[in-house]
Amino acid sequence: MAVFDQSGFRQPRIDADTRVSVLSSAYGIKAANPDSGDTITIAICGGVYGLTAIMVVYAWCNYNYRPIKAKGLSWVTCIYLSALLWYIGNIGANGHVWVTGAWTHCKVWIIWLRVLFCYVFASLNIVRFYSLDRVFNQKKPFTRCGSLIAGVIVIIINVVYCLVNQLVSDKLTVAYVPSLELCDVTQGFRIAALATQWILWAGCGVLIYRLRNIQSSFNEFRESVAIFVVIIVLLTESTVTYIHYQYYTLEKNRRIQKTIMDTIASNIIIWLIIGYPVFMSIFRRHEFERKWIERLANDNNKTAYDFTSNQQGTTYAKMNDNGDSGFNHSNLNFGEKNAVNSDYADNTEFVDPGSLRTDSTLRGQDIYGDANLPLSLRSNLQIRRPTLNSPTMFNNPNPGHLQYGRAVL
Repeated sequence: MAVFDQSGFRQPRIDADTRVSVLSSAYGIKAANPDSGDTITIAICGGVYGLTAIMVVYAWCNYNYRPIKAKGLSWVTCIYLSALLWYIGNIGANGHVWVTGAWTHCKVWIIWLRVLFCYVFASLNIVRFYSLDRVFNQKKPFTRCGSLIAGVIVIIINVVYCLVNQLVSDKLTVAYVPSLELCDVTQGFRIAALATQWILWAGCGVLIYRLRNIQSSFNEFRESVAIFVVIIVLLTESTVTYIHYQYYTLEKNRRIQKTIMDTIASNIIIWLIIGYPVFMSIFRRHEFERKWIERLANDNNKTAYDFTSNQQGTTYAKMNDNGDSGFNHSNLNFGEKNAVNSDYADNTEFVDPGSLRTDSTLRGQDIYGDANLPLSLRSNLQIRRPTLNSPTMFNNPNPGHLQYGRAVL
């Protein structure tokens, strides 16, 4: 089979043994052509991504399981897809295949798959941590519109970065060398790409630190720290490989090690996000959900409801639910338009909507019913809300009718 140089001229392929000899003597390394070891590596790593895909699909099939739903599966799915495309880019970028045919488009595999989706992977994690910070630390909503805007910004920034590298001369970034059938990546390009990764994950580390004091069932600080440790290990390994082993793609053991490290790290991160609730939904489904809701019930009630009272009656402010964003369970947008005033009473029995204590009941339903959960975590679309004519402590003619002697607001 013949190959073509960048001018389009046909030239014969280099002999495999000659290629190894030339590369070894030119770069002072023990070069090796792609062989069955690379094929096995591709298959094993592909299998790992396949297992993670099964977990993500299972999570979607059990979307209404509240501990899973609270993780924001839309973002997790996007993170998984970016990791998968990052891996596909690694196949060509790390030299696991002969650089012939479609694989000769080095910039496509290295810039538009490996680099782009490695950055997207980091950026999506940043957005996910930022959403938690915005909801629980800044006390602001993170709606579907906000999610879309954040996603678009992430894509635009990373695409612009890669577009600039695409337009820059091949001599400064990535070039195909037909005589040796390899993709030549300049050291300057590698260092710039590596520095960008450090910057992205440093920002992620700042957000993780801010999440440390969230007192909620949605606290992911320990998982986040584990994710950060995994990434630091990966970035350290990448830094050593890129700088000390500049021609690692030509050495069999080095390139296999790099691909395996990227695969393990990216999949571990996804498993750290949703692996535990998925595992528990399989083996301890009802018990885990019950304990999860108990923890939610013991959290600060203000994260789910707000309550005020005045001389005109009682005002109930409900949590806004503006879409199916992964974090709409925590939209804390209380406005006057959501208030319902009750000016007179009837004998309808009802418990303070702000009360999520473990002994609370609502028409015979315990706290594990949908009515005591944030809106987006309810599986029943027919949501029971406070309505007009509800009793209050100010105008209820029969306060003794309430359970446990409570004065209901």
